[in-house]
Amino acid sequence: MADELIALADGLDDQGDLQQETAVLRDDIRLLTVARDAYRDRRFRAKVFEDPNLFGEPAWDLLLDLFIASLEGKRVPVTSACIGAAVPTTTALRWIALLEAQGLISRENDSSDARRVFVRLSDAALQSMTDYFARIAKVRKIDHAALPPAAMNGGEVRPFMLRNGAG
Repeated sequence: MADELIALADGLDDQGDLQQETAVLRDDIRLLTVARDAYRDRRFRAKVFEDPNLFGEPAWDLLLDLFIASLEGKRVPVTSACIGAAVPTTTALRWIALLEAQGLISRENDSSDARRVFVRLSDAALQSMTDYFARIAKVRKIDHAALPPAAMNGGEVRPFMLRNGAG
């Protein structure tokens, strides 16, 4: 009987772990959705005004790109981070150096290719970005259950498009 109680308790612990993991996954998806929207909105704004240089903010673009990559579990080479910043490579490299000096990002050498270097958010920057997007999601009342199916896999369907009938 004691063995059965222990087995039952272990089963309850496993269910609790699963619920906790599911809640974390939902939070990650919610934050990822808001961050992707912010990044896409920035690119769309430049496209609408037909001037990619009009709204330059490479530090924020770098942080957004690295935050999204972090939530997706991806490593970002410096060259890709430069592209994500949507500015010339030399400008992006200056901003990467500045963000690194501020302790917001760090560089990691690729152990399998000495020519490649990855960048990632520091733990403090990751926490700040998480807090920021959690607050944005709360203000916008973004609920995982209310997200359109395309939002779950990074699709282009946007809630405002659905309301206006354009999507």
